[in-house]
Amino acid sequence: MTASDGASGTASAPRTVVVTGASSGIGAAIARGLGELGFRVALGARRIDRLEGVAKEVETAGGTAFAHALDVADPASVDAFFRATESALGAPDAVVNNAGLDNPVRFAEADPEDFERIVAVNLLGPMYTSRRAVPAMIEAGAGDLLFVSSHTVREHRPAQAAYGATKAGLEHLARTLALEFEGSGIRSTIIRVGATQSEFHADWTPDQIVGLLEYWKKFGVQRHLAMMPPESVARAVGLALTTPQGAHLACIEVLPEAPAERNRT
Repeated sequence: MTASDGASGTASAPRTVVVTGASSGIGAAIARGLGELGFRVALGARRIDRLEGVAKEVETAGGTAFAHALDVADPASVDAFFRATESALGAPDAVVNNAGLDNPVRFAEADPEDFERIVAVNLLGPMYTSRRAVPAMIEAGAGDLLFVSSHTVREHRPAQAAYGATKAGLEHLARTLALEFEGSGIRSTIIRVGATQSEFHADWTPDQIVGLLEYWKKFGVQRHLAMMPPESVARAVGLALTTPQGAHLACIEVLPEAPAERNRT
């Protein structure tokens, strides 16, 4: 696919795409993948030093990059990010809501302040960024809102009550916006992701990871331990953003393939 296959369905200038949580992991892989398509990519995250490194990778891949600090949980930060992006690259015609936060803990042991932060980043953040982006999309008569969700919406995992609840809410938001913007040229797409190799859980201790896996196996929600590279998610995002208008990929689910079993009969 090429940039000319994008939302307009015609050979046009490369798209301008916002990627939140772009400093590492899935977000960085998405940004690099969009760079390979020749897109203009606005990278947002709190770690501006990491963003600058990803921006160089985007440009090496063939895209145009702009990095700016962004805290999606802060409406003022969101507005400042979009103002800077509009000045540097023009109004974005797509937003990839990727920034996320998780703190796995059993509900009875959870800190209520963690609830607030997880909801602010995972649910309110995409609301703030999407709301800020849609006026220009409405005026242009085209645009894409992408929401990176989690397989926990379908496969409920103990110790991830708050995280799973926010992702379920995120999918409700995405499907509702798809209805509200029907006929406007604006598409709303869910990118539902399974276990992925990234820094998302880098602060988990080995004992915490082992404990969680054993806990999940008790409920039958951990069938295998395979994880997929973040580039698998990036390809799904690229597919959504290069699908011409006239088709709407409402939900793309990307899961890791189970390891091949030897001597299977």
